[in-house]
Amino acid sequence: MKLLVLLSRFPYPLDKGDKLRAFHQLRHLAREHTVCLFALTDEPVSAEARAQVAPLCAGGLHVHPLNKPGIGLNMGLGLLRGWPFQVGYFYDAAAARQIEALVGSFAPDALYCQLIRMAEYARPFAARLPLTIDYMDVFSTGMARRAAKAPRWQRPVFELEAHRLRQYEAACFGWFRHHTIISDQDRQLIDHEDRQRIQVVANGIDTDFFRPGAVAADEPYDLVFCGNMAYHPNVEAAEWLALEILPAVRRQHPQARLLLAGTTPAARVLALRSEQVSVSGWMPDIRTAYASARVFVAPMRTGTGLQNKLLEAMAMGRPCVTTPLANNALHATPGQHVLVGQNTEELARHVSSLLAQPAEAAGLGASGRDFVREHYNWQATTERLARLLSA
Repeated sequence: MKLLVLLSRFPYPLDKGDKLRAFHQLRHLAREHTVCLFALTDEPVSAEARAQVAPLCAGGLHVHPLNKPGIGLNMGLGLLRGWPFQVGYFYDAAAARQIEALVGSFAPDALYCQLIRMAEYARPFAARLPLTIDYMDVFSTGMARRAAKAPRWQRPVFELEAHRLRQYEAACFGWFRHHTIISDQDRQLIDHEDRQRIQVVANGIDTDFFRPGAVAADEPYDLVFCGNMAYHPNVEAAEWLALEILPAVRRQHPQARLLLAGTTPAARVLALRSEQVSVSGWMPDIRTAYASARVFVAPMRTGTGLQNKLLEAMAMGRPCVTTPLANNALHATPGQHVLVGQNTEELARHVSSLLAQPAEAAGLGASGRDFVREHYNWQATTERLARLLSA
């Protein structure tokens, strides 16, 4: 099958969840199908990144840069059309013309687009091609949760964006023959009467790459949290961890130290640096962050989707502590695969218990690794996607 794939970001390096999901799906789809990739980018794409992706694109690799003046204009035009900012930001008329030309020259048998950001590019071909959209997670719910916690002066903007996203997620449903999403929890949040038609295609984890002992730790820490540190739910989680949970842990473990690891840390994350809290920024190999700490903590309060950071930490054999919001998508058994807490007191108690009982912590880490090996396999999840694309 000849497959045209549309992405809102170039899928390498693997520093954001949508890029990681796209890269691994491409890697497996390319084994059986001829893939032509069209990817937008709002940042430079290195030769190394192209070299990682090009072998997966036997049908062609096309990268369309978005510049800041153009993005501003496109967002303004999108606003006039009633689009969410998430859609307007990524819609560029020149890119649409290029995709039209690709459909003519490549003649795909099917088109697959990731995220509602790319839905407008696929929309014109609804009568000509079988279209599949990967919602991945639910932007509208993430924005609504952010609005609820935003300063009062920002709240109307976030609430309007959440409303438009909700409407757009429902409206674009009808343009596509097939629909996928990362978890059942997210599927239930799509405001459409036929949402049960959306197929759950979970993420996977490379348990050969992410494994205990794969790398040496740079420096010992007690707690670690990883992720894109410019992403608002991660920023919020980092603040909760550093300002409330860690101090509660230090009442029992006065020497406890925290590492916040991940790309592009926001100013709010950088401000958390102290003798007890380190902020790494980009790391060439994120496995060293997981290997550095005794406990991985993901105190997610907002956001949607499946937390790849949890899959990676569990695959590395780290004992993990998280919140119900994150575990509802993961479906791990609390007390067996992860420890789950709803508030500062519960999360701190779990962390303190693991720090005080190394044998129990090791057992939880081993059980967590077994869980992700059994339930999160890229080949199995992408085979499910491939069957859908071929239907």
